[in-house]
Amino acid sequence: MVTVRRLDTGQADFDAELARLRASGAGEDAAVDAAVAAIIAEVRLKGDTAVLDYARQFDGATAETCADLEVPPERRARALAALNLVQREALATAAERVRVYHEKQRAESWSFTDADGNELGQRVTPLERVGIYVPGGKAAYPSSVIMNAVPARVAGVREIIMTVPAGRGELSELVLAAAAICGVDRVFMIGGAHAIAALAYGTATVPRVDKIVGPGNAYVAAAKRRVFGAVGIDMIAGPSEILVLSDGTANADWIAMDLFAQAEHDELAQALLVSPDASHLAAVAASIERLLGTMPRRAIIASSLARRGALVQVRDLAEGCELVNRIAPEHLELAVAEPRALLPRIRHAGAIFLGSYSSEALGDYCAGPNHVLPTSGCARFSSPLGVYDFQKRSSIIGISRAGAANLGRIAIVLARGEGLLAHAASAEYRMKEEQA
Repeated sequence: MVTVRRLDTGQADFDAELARLRASGAGEDAAVDAAVAAIIAEVRLKGDTAVLDYARQFDGATAETCADLEVPPERRARALAALNLVQREALATAAERVRVYHEKQRAESWSFTDADGNELGQRVTPLERVGIYVPGGKAAYPSSVIMNAVPARVAGVREIIMTVPAGRGELSELVLAAAAICGVDRVFMIGGAHAIAALAYGTATVPRVDKIVGPGNAYVAAAKRRVFGAVGIDMIAGPSEILVLSDGTANADWIAMDLFAQAEHDELAQALLVSPDASHLAAVAASIERLLGTMPRRAIIASSLARRGALVQVRDLAEGCELVNRIAPEHLELAVAEPRALLPRIRHAGAIFLGSYSSEALGDYCAGPNHVLPTSGCARFSSPLGVYDFQKRSSIIGISRAGAANLGRIAIVLARGEGLLAHAASAEYRMKEEQA
């Protein structure tokens, strides 16, 4: 069994305890970074040869060539056809709900003409080729395929390349079926830093992409950090998190299971319950003790809750909201009687679940919004993965003769002030043409 630590915002050492609790130990690691740097350099230098070597070493691949690491489209189609009807309908319904939600996010090009006849605007175009990384270490994640591939398709991305680690050449049938449903173009059985390097720089077999999205382990995160600039990335994902803010009205067993659902990801995941009701915190603690033994992944859950979990008592819900903003959690459940009344107080959270029926698990799979979310407090400045991550914007500037004269005078003053006389002359030449 497990004893989850109890904290109180009124205790003298609360700030220090919270800081210790929030430190995941999953930040930049010098040894991991050095290993990743070597892997990336090797892939850039040797291409397919290095990718195949690392796939054999880390993924347990038995392929003879790098080309053998690609999963043919007919293999994906067979996986989809072989699913039972319930699984196939669940995948298809989840993908459709995610598509419908993300259709609302698609940005469109726009322009306007000002008083001088200048055309100013923004042209929105999709990325041409993206790579989606699907984890495959401690579990299979068909939901990650859906959450990464569907918004890319909605955005109009021309080609989607997927990488997923496969031990001894074995892949989850659900993952392959999800790739088929989402229209992924190519799938490679590679994972880790070598997969990120191959996507970022390209090899004879693995095409170079414009952006890499999707979560992974510490090696994947370090690799994404290193290749950024040569390729776009979505974010550097840390351990998964949930914070439940409860007023005491929610079912204690429901809350315990929501904490379990996050904790079962891995030992570094964080599950927090915040409430002003001490008796409710005690009831949830009792539910945790009673229900933990029923969980197949109870060892992982117990480790996660013991290391990084907590039941936190606050003075009231207002203080609870301020604590939420301070932590900026990946997932926030407002398990209160009137969740919309608290919503204006919440400034920082990746995804906000309103009311006791809105379990985070539904958001992970089929509610519609994306489950790729900012972690480790990054919700202060970052957003969930969306269609906008697969679109880029180009400014449109069309200057008329009158605009060249009127704007030229402003540009000349500012350029001379910066000491950039060629800039000033560039604008001035057009003004002279206008005066002639």
